[in-house]
Amino acid sequence: MMHRICTTDPITLNDIPDPTGKPYIVMGQKDNDIVVYFESEQNRQAWLDIPVEHPASEHRLNLDNPTELFIDEG
Repeated sequence: MMHRICTTDPITLNDIPDPTGKPYIVMGQKDNDIVVYFESEQNRQAWLDIPVEHPASEHRLNLDNPTELFIDEG
């Protein structure tokens, strides 16, 4: 399992040298997740407001549908 931390704001692509106190989100499940830090709450909200490309109703993998369906583990 992997726990990953991203300290590059995905909106501005700026590095965050000290993420202490910065807004963040956690995606995934315990022991297999990623923590994404943002420079500001506005950037965090902008990222959350990005529409999902493939809604769960289409049965495809995306950040809002983290299932193992359709994953080739071969």
